[in-house]
Amino acid sequence: MKNIYSDIRKQSDPERTINLQRFFKTKKGEYGEGDVFLGLTVPQCRKVVKQYKILDLCDVLELLKSKYHEERLIALLIFVEQFSKGDPKKRKEIYDNYLNNTKYINNWDLVDLSAHKIVGAYLFDKNRSVLYKLAKSSDLWEKRISIIATAWFIKNNDFDDTLNISDILLNDKHDLIHKAVGWMLREIGNNDLLVEEKFLKSRYKTMPRTMLRYAIEKFEEGKRKKYLKGEI
Repeated sequence: MKNIYSDIRKQSDPERTINLQRFFKTKKGEYGEGDVFLGLTVPQCRKVVKQYKILDLCDVLELLKSKYHEERLIALLIFVEQFSKGDPKKRKEIYDNYLNNTKYINNWDLVDLSAHKIVGAYLFDKNRSVLYKLAKSSDLWEKRISIIATAWFIKNNDFDDTLNISDILLNDKHDLIHKAVGWMLREIGNNDLLVEEKFLKSRYKTMPRTMLRYAIEKFEEGKRKKYLKGEI
């Protein structure tokens, strides 16, 4: 286990650390307040994952609880790798540990690179009520997990939960939720534009502007302008 920490630290880049802390909004009062970085890129993190992908569960959890952002990311990516190769028992174990440790999944990239591949994939053929509890959480990242997890369903042309959770989050105050919901609506549109537009037409005039912009990003220009002007 010591080796993974030393291999990570060897790649630390103080200059990149400064840029990452700015990019991920770590100042007081910002969404990533207090997060600490080592300065690794995502490709560097993925290389570490390849080397340590059979790490024991207890060691992955220790890594997930690290104060360093990249170590938490590496832990989540190891979970994703193990989940994809695991039997049903292993998948449930990873899923349970993921949801029991959401306080460490505390920035948008950590959610976006893992939620659909673990939570969404696990729940695809199961009861999904836990997503609705997460959507109603007071925690920003649990809310983001709830909507990003549905990307797995969208990929399989299953849109209902994405639409229902989008409705729950429609009036959320946080920009990162607006972006996430708009993104998932756009993904629905990539599969079935009629379904997306049916949802938008009764809501687009009142939904947050950022959410709408993300949702219609790939519409042809004339239609996009009509939505933005409220002329649909």
